[in-house]
Amino acid sequence: MDLIILNDGLYQLVPLTKQMMEHISLLVKVDCFDLCDIVKLKLTEYDDVLNRYVMNDGSGDLMGCICN
Repeated sequence: MDLIILNDGLYQLVPLTKQMMEHISLLVKVDCFDLCDIVKLKLTEYDDVLNRYVMNDGSGDLMGCICN
């Protein structure tokens, strides 16, 4: 799965790595769309003013996911 990140007007595809998932425990099998929602809750914070999900590490805004 790749994350679609918007940073300075440029969209980037960032592969989801094991390091990003290290503090996330999945107890049941989830599909790609549910995993995207879980990752969004863990790695971003919602900004009401900008109406978007901002990455906690400052790498940009999460726009969505691409399932491979």
